[in-house]
Amino acid sequence: MTAPLTPPPPPHESSSHDAWQAPDAGYATPSDVGYGHGGPGMRTELREAAVITVGVAVVGVLLGVLWWWLAPHVPLVGDVDEQGGWVVYLKDTEGEQAVGVDGTFTLLALAFGLVSALVVFLWRRRGGVPLVVGLAVGGLLGSLLAWRVGLWLGPSSDVLAHAKSVGKGVTFSAPLRLGAKGALLAWSLAGLVVHLGLTALFGPRDPEVGYGAGVQGEGYGASVQ
Repeated sequence: MTAPLTPPPPPHESSSHDAWQAPDAGYATPSDVGYGHGGPGMRTELREAAVITVGVAVVGVLLGVLWWWLAPHVPLVGDVDEQGGWVVYLKDTEGEQAVGVDGTFTLLALAFGLVSALVVFLWRRRGGVPLVVGLAVGGLLGSLLAWRVGLWLGPSSDVLAHAKSVGKGVTFSAPLRLGAKGALLAWSLAGLVVHLGLTALFGPRDPEVGYGAGVQGEGYGASVQ
């Protein structure tokens, strides 16, 4: 006597829930990527931006000292007119010392913007809007502080009193003046450009998000018997 044959199991019907293939282990799904969990919160970024603003602005004192030290001197001469009043005029009317004063401030501000952007990037490579804003505001405040420090360290702003003190026909230096007020933005602009360039070239990259590699042939588009 032969044993009855066991009937084959019924064919497995793929449900619509099994249609999509599970994503590969090498890729991350959108739910696996913790957006914002790896970095600091907004409160921390604002605190760091405030530190950057204050730190960059304080460095403006050094910029003012260097500007006073390196800027060319504009020579002036005092004289007495026919009525006995004092007049002051440029000793060298064709000199370019006044342009050199503005140029020295601009070049120094550009250099300070480059260095400050590099320091901020090395401190916080991930970047962020608050850090960039802090860098820009700090550069502007530092330029304003440097301008005032240079005026304070330079010759007296009372030109007539200075001419009287040195005597008639004696050459003396004019006070530091920043004719091109646009130079006050050089630090901020240089810092923004350099920091954005460093972040684009060497900053951290966002993780790639991968989805399912394919579709199972049995479940998708299966014919109905």
